[in-house]
Amino acid sequence: MPKMPASTFRLVMLISCAHALVHTFELALPAVEQMIGEEYGVGKASTGALGMVWRLPFGLGAVLAGFLADRFGSRPLLIVYLIGCSATAVLTRWAPSFNLLLLVMLAMGCFASIYHPAGLSLISRETTPETRGSALGLHGIVGSLGIAGAPFGAMLLFSSGALGWRDYYLILTVPAMLIAGQLWFDELRLRKAVRVSPVVASPDVVPEESICWSRYLILVAAGALSGFVYGAFMHFLPRYLDTAGLRPEDWTPASFRNALAAVVLVFGAIGQGIAGRLCRPGRLEFLLVVVLFGNVPPLLWMAFAEGPSRFVAACVLAVVHFMNQPVYNSLIAQHIPASRRSLGYGFSNMMCFGIGAFGSLFAGQFDGESADAIVYGSLSGVAAVAGLFAAYSLIVRDRNLAT
Repeated sequence: MPKMPASTFRLVMLISCAHALVHTFELALPAVEQMIGEEYGVGKASTGALGMVWRLPFGLGAVLAGFLADRFGSRPLLIVYLIGCSATAVLTRWAPSFNLLLLVMLAMGCFASIYHPAGLSLISRETTPETRGSALGLHGIVGSLGIAGAPFGAMLLFSSGALGWRDYYLILTVPAMLIAGQLWFDELRLRKAVRVSPVVASPDVVPEESICWSRYLILVAAGALSGFVYGAFMHFLPRYLDTAGLRPEDWTPASFRNALAAVVLVFGAIGQGIAGRLCRPGRLEFLLVVVLFGNVPPLLWMAFAEGPSRFVAACVLAVVHFMNQPVYNSLIAQHIPASRRSLGYGFSNMMCFGIGAFGSLFAGQFDGESADAIVYGSLSGVAAVAGLFAAYSLIVRDRNLAT
C-alpha cells in the first residue's frame, strides 16, 4: 500500500477531525430527539420532521457549498462551517418553542452542508489515486468515530441527569472552535507560502472530455438511495435500541440507549477501515455493488429482531453500511476534474443527504408493534434498488472498456 507523505497525513487527519465533528452535530439530534419530544410535548412524527429539517439543507446546500469551495478555496469554507454550526448550537439555548427550534436546526443544517464538498475535495486534490482510498478510509474511520461519539457523549452527559440536551449542543462548540482556529492558521501559512513560491498543479487530473456523465449520475442515484437508508437508520437508532431489553436498573434510559448506539456506530468505523484497505482503482465499482446489496440481509434482520438480537442486527448493518463511504467517494473523484471536484461532491451530497432527509421523515410515520417490520423491511428494498443502480454502473463501465 503506497504511503502518504507526513504533511498529507497531517492534513487528512485535520480534515477528518472536522468530518467527525459534522457527524457529531448531525447525530446529536437523534441522541436527544426523545428528550426534545418530551420537553415540547410532541411525538415521533414531529421529531422525525425535525430530523428532516436538519438533513434537508445538509444535502441541498452542498451544491452551493461546492461552487463556493471551488471559487474561494476549501479551507475558508470549512472555517465558515465550524463557526456557523457553533453559533447555531449556542442558539438552541434560546429556543422556547418547537417551531423556533425547527428554524435553528434548519440553519445548523445549512452550515453543516459545507463540510462534505469542501472537505472531500480537499482530500482528493491532496492525494494521488493510489493513496486516495486509504486517505478516504482514514477520513471515514474518524468520521465514524464522530458519529459514535454523538451518542457516547450523550451517554456521559445524561448519566447523572443533571444536564440537558441544550448543554450537549453548547459543549460541541469547544472542539469546533479549536479546529476552526487550526484551519485558520493553516490558511495563513498557505497564503504566505503561495506568495513565496507559485502553486504547482496537481498531477491528478481528470480531463473534461473523459468524463462519463451517465455513469456519474447512475452512481449518484445509488448514493441517494443509500442516503435514504442512512437517514432512517441513524435518526431513530437510539429509539430502536431502547427496546433491546439490555438496560441495567442503575442506568437512565437516555444514557443507556445512547451507549448502545455508540457501540453500534463503532462497528461502522470498523467497516470504514475495511473498505479503505480494499479500495483500489479498478475494483471500486464491484465493491460498491457488494456493499449496497450487503445492506439487505441485516435490514431484514432488524425488521423482525426482538430483544438483544436488535443490538446485534444493528451492529452488523453498521459494519456493512459504512463500508459504502470510502468506496463511493473514491469513485466520485474518478469522475470529476480536480478543478470542479467540490461541485461534483456538492451535487453528490445534495442528492445523498437531501434524499436522505426524507428517510427520517418516512421512518417517523410508523409507530406501534408493526412499525419496525414496515420501516426496515422497506429500507431493505431501497438498498436492493441502490445495488441495482451500482450494478448497472459496473455494466456500463465494462461495456465502455470492451469498446
